[in-house]
Amino acid sequence: MTLNDELTEDAIAVRAEASDWRDAVRQAGALLTAVGVTTDEYTDEMVQTVEKLGPYIVLAPGIALAHSRPSPAVNRAGIAWLQLAEPVEFGHQTNDPVWLVVALAALDHDGHLGLMSALAAVLGDTDLLARLREADSPARVLELLTPTTP
Repeated sequence: MTLNDELTEDAIAVRAEASDWRDAVRQAGALLTAVGVTTDEYTDEMVQTVEKLGPYIVLAPGIALAHSRPSPAVNRAGIAWLQLAEPVEFGHQTNDPVWLVVALAALDHDGHLGLMSALAAVLGDTDLLARLREADSPARVLELLTPTTP
């Protein structure tokens, strides 16, 4: 599985403006809702998760994985990609500020493992991340996430 197996252009926003981390998470959640992955309630749940547990979702320098527990607000597993024009602070000691919010929704605790594995491969590729940060369209994001065959 690759990220673009589940990611569509409609679930990607580039050069988005966010006033703070809540706004960034809400925008990422709105992308999930727009493509039918979740309802608006899931976006509220993602924000509440960070409010309760802190900025643990900032997994790597500049990158947050917005999510919440599986709930009735999730229609199907999926992801959204929000690249920010200007990074925002989440309150993480070492990985702030955040320029990319990936929103993840799953129907159960195991349903997202393939997506997480694919995301981990992207996060481990610093050259790819640099190119993704400069992507100027959803199509370019998908192009960069498409595996090349030798």
